[in-house]
Amino acid sequence: MRAAPALLLIAAGPPALGRTPPQEAPEVIVIGTPLKAPPGTPAYGSVVIARDRLTSDASGRVETILLDVAGFQQFRRSDGRSANPSAQGVTLRALGGNATSRALVLLDGVPIADPFFGHIPFNAIVPGQLGAVRVTRGGGAGAFGAGAVAGTIELQSAGRGDLPRLNAAADYGSFDSVRVEGGAAPRLSGGSVALSGRWDTSGGFFTTPPEQRVAATARAAFTNWSASARAVAPLGPETELQARVTLYRDDRTLRFTGADSFAQGQDASVRLIHRGRWQVDILAYVQARNFGNKVVSATSFRQTLDQRNTPATGIGGKVELRPPVGGTHLLRIGGDLRYAAGTLAEDAFSGATGLLTARRGAGGRIINAGLFVEDDWTLGPVVLTGGVRLDRWAIGGGFFREANAAGATTVDRAFGDREGTEMTGRGGLVWRVAAGAALRGAGYTGYRLPTLNELYRPFVVFPVTTQANAALAPERLHGGEIGVDLAPWRGVSLSITAFHNVLAGAIGNVTLGINLRQRQNLTAIVARGVEVTGNAQRGAWSLTASYAYSDSRVRQDGAVNGLRPAQSPQHSASTTLRWAPRDGPALSATLRHVGAQFEDDSQTDTLPAATTVDAAAQLPAGRHIALSLRAENIGDARVVTRNAGGSIDLGTPRTLWIGVRLTP
Repeated sequence: MRAAPALLLIAAGPPALGRTPPQEAPEVIVIGTPLKAPPGTPAYGSVVIARDRLTSDASGRVETILLDVAGFQQFRRSDGRSANPSAQGVTLRALGGNATSRALVLLDGVPIADPFFGHIPFNAIVPGQLGAVRVTRGGGAGAFGAGAVAGTIELQSAGRGDLPRLNAAADYGSFDSVRVEGGAAPRLSGGSVALSGRWDTSGGFFTTPPEQRVAATARAAFTNWSASARAVAPLGPETELQARVTLYRDDRTLRFTGADSFAQGQDASVRLIHRGRWQVDILAYVQARNFGNKVVSATSFRQTLDQRNTPATGIGGKVELRPPVGGTHLLRIGGDLRYAAGTLAEDAFSGATGLLTARRGAGGRIINAGLFVEDDWTLGPVVLTGGVRLDRWAIGGGFFREANAAGATTVDRAFGDREGTEMTGRGGLVWRVAAGAALRGAGYTGYRLPTLNELYRPFVVFPVTTQANAALAPERLHGGEIGVDLAPWRGVSLSITAFHNVLAGAIGNVTLGINLRQRQNLTAIVARGVEVTGNAQRGAWSLTASYAYSDSRVRQDGAVNGLRPAQSPQHSASTTLRWAPRDGPALSATLRHVGAQFEDDSQTDTLPAATTVDAAAQLPAGRHIALSLRAENIGDARVVTRNAGGSIDLGTPRTLWIGVRLTP
């Protein structure tokens, strides 16, 4: 039996963005999907983005589509076309302050954050190859729960029922942009194979405003590609093996000629799923990543730093068992392991002469092993859920070395090994008080280890230097939320959540002086707010909307106490209106708003509020052929993404696309 993977996710509970969630969904087993989501999942404010939304956004980018969930943010407002790759960490609920991900991002159950930096390689993910995305806010206690202090974002690959046997698309857009993608999903007896590839290039837009451009100013040109293969092989009537391989390369230029960066990766994973009385989910993965970045002076326009090589390796896996303990209980027990190791090699140059001044190296390793147990207990209209994790972590092998241009060592530091134990947990309930109405509440704790990047790698966004800090301690979260889910009429749903989260020891970039910052543990970031998600569908029309108010404040001795964390807006909203009759054209328009936020912890530089409008149309042009028209930022709104003492970067301007694609 075939069905969309989104059905399995939506069955876990409302609300869903882009598709009205069914009131009841029968249990279906779809090859290539994970085990069924526990019945207590809605207690933690879960939101689903369905496949029809993933394939119809004007940007065609996962990080932009995730903005449909208000409160989702990257460190900067830029997407993967004009952001430094290492700045693409993600968080929720305004728990910002630095560029590392505070939300756990999984692709088919595998953590995909970079093992050195913690950022997400969004350019390696093709939205059309996904079946659904589930966003669960708050601390995590299940598999890979360590690190999920802001929430969990689960990307689920599309099943063979969603993917056509052959798909292809080609688009041409503003700034001499070209995007080509394609895939094949041949029908096999029992199993499935999905192959996909994407190539994306552009001459780029100017991120520098006209009044600040100089001869060395460059467009944000980029070229990136990704290729993946996923196979699912049944090993019996209740058992299957899932495997994935992904390769990608991403090259970008930012602000100045010669300020180039690259990111590349080779990822592989294998997963065993058994759906018998004893349900089993076992997976293992390996990641080989690298990153490089060149810094150009904003005054002399010479190269001042070449972060030429940052190889990193991530290895991990998990075992999850669901024993048959009774019809009203769903018990999960298991363990997981993550290992990350990486090194940095960089060369420093004089901004005045361009001559080599120093060679530096840094690196280390992090190991995290955890055990978890979680139970969901269904008592008629009430579902109780609770779980605990016990984690053991170790940070070791840390070093920083520097040599002068002649090769003589000037700095040689070895940082002491550290280890520790953390116990975290969460609990919640869902009470379906009446048809179409449910109350829910949850409380949770969590923690996140600093990344190798935060511990050992300094960086420069000229003219500001941010120092690493090998003494950083883990971040620790405690918080809670209450909410209500309503479905008053067929095709209409509304979800409201109020939350209060405290992230003790939050790692932020703290200002030490003019153009100098250091990563430090703050006393805490306290975030409280309200999230609203609505969905309405009638015939071919659908309307989705999301709003988040997040009052996030720093608790710290000194001048920053009571201020908002860097890069943390109070208000964010998104709404999409779509018309998609069966076998006809598909039209959509999306309005997004992000409130004002601050560049730094001292709130001296402001990023003004911004509102953008996107639109997309797919028009049948013949049998299995459709014309694609897309427009991003139709009003050409000025979206400020960086403001360092008045030196400004801008986000995506008005961008128009025309293309053609194969249709089923």
